[in-house]
Amino acid sequence: MLKGHQSWIFNSKPIILGSAAVGGPFEGNGALASDFDIIHEDLWVGQDSFEKAEKVMLEHACARAIEKSNIKKEDINFFISGDLMNQITSSSFAARTLGMPYLGIFGACSSSMEGLALAAQLIDSKSAKYVMASASSHNATAEKQYRYPTEYGGQRPPTAQWTVTGAGAAVLCGEGVGPRVTSATMGRVIDMGISDPYNMGAAMAPAAVDTIEAHFRDLNIDDSYYDLIATGDLGKVGHEIAISLLKDHGIEMMPNIFTDCGLLIYKKDQPVFSGGSGCGCSATVTYGHFLNRMRKGELKRILIVATGALMSPISYQQKESIPCIAHAVSIEM
Repeated sequence: MLKGHQSWIFNSKPIILGSAAVGGPFEGNGALASDFDIIHEDLWVGQDSFEKAEKVMLEHACARAIEKSNIKKEDINFFISGDLMNQITSSSFAARTLGMPYLGIFGACSSSMEGLALAAQLIDSKSAKYVMASASSHNATAEKQYRYPTEYGGQRPPTAQWTVTGAGAAVLCGEGVGPRVTSATMGRVIDMGISDPYNMGAAMAPAAVDTIEAHFRDLNIDDSYYDLIATGDLGKVGHEIAISLLKDHGIEMMPNIFTDCGLLIYKKDQPVFSGGSGCGCSATVTYGHFLNRMRKGELKRILIVATGALMSPISYQQKESIPCIAHAVSIEM
């Protein structure tokens, strides 16, 4: 049901029946290693290319989420997925393996919550019984496509972020026990003229703020409603900008409530510059760490605001600025 201008209320409160997070070796040494279902010690995942490795990781996340949901693969009506590769090949090739009706999406790093919102809408409207939403990224594939191959050894500024090698998946349905998706606010494209691909946090922060404001306005609530509000991958630089912008707009977030997935996933001594990023960042932290905390009773209401930079290698080469977006999904226990 539409609420306000750009939000949905899910009256049936679709249930996240099962979820899974898969990570690479760097994530396995990170702050949230214990929340991953599978950690691959090999960045190649036994494949002959990093792109194939990302696809396999996504397949593993989906298989584990289905297994934890105690259903069969054939029960799933629709598979929704997105990633950062050209023509979302990681998702599409994983869909080829899974053999499910497939809806491919591209919201850059906001794809995780875009997919979860659409999955909840399908369940709430009774257009499906089971829907699986997922997203993935790989450090080596993203660096090669958007910046420089890691073998090049180019220097990175302090504003740069580390693309997460990981995949997350969740299975939604209308009946069962588990965290429930209660609402979603779909974001607008916001472009503040930033064109530096090594400063994604600053580019995406205004989009996150715009969506958070819209969510509060449409649902007539404030930050006190939630135990935790997490942006997707603003990192240290973007998180500080978001706090400042929200304060300028009359919203002063409590430090113990407002956080960022890119700040949580790695340890402080890991060389990730401003923090984590990528589709796999919000997907693994949400479908692993946050949902685990909810199932333990540590969190009751959370809002995940996944952020995305809607650039491409072509747009960057043509010196375009970076349009950004953020999608917010509320999950309650």
